[in-house]
Amino acid sequence: MDTTLSKVLYTAEASTTGGRDGHARSSDGVLDLDVRVPEEMGGHGGGTNPEQLFAAGYAACFQSALGVVSRRQKVDTSGSTVTAKVTIGTIDGGAFGLAVVLDVAIPGVDAETAQTLADAAHQVCPYSNATRGNIEVGVKVAS
Repeated sequence: MDTTLSKVLYTAEASTTGGRDGHARSSDGVLDLDVRVPEEMGGHGGGTNPEQLFAAGYAACFQSALGVVSRRQKVDTSGSTVTAKVTIGTIDGGAFGLAVVLDVAIPGVDAETAQTLADAAHQVCPYSNATRGNIEVGVKVAS
């Protein structure tokens, strides 16, 4: 099932040359960096990679969603941290796929409330909605 936007809020644009051993630049020039195959995948490293960029984007987006749901429930999550771990691997048919684990830490919030907030954020976050049903995404709350 496709998600249909009812209102466009923003469109990001970036271009790459050279694929995983190239360069990426956003249309506004704020993002302007080399992309490199990580050493773990047989590359030379020395630059970021698509998985790191996806992890940073997902963590930031999920953190914002956590802020939205926590404000609705009047819980302070200002000291929280979200760490996204994005793994690339092979899938059936010789293709490649991703898996994500989101580690959520909310200091000063009990484990049950933290889990409730993380679960709610997972329903609100655009990255979670984009990946749901497509890749494995785990949400783990630190106790």
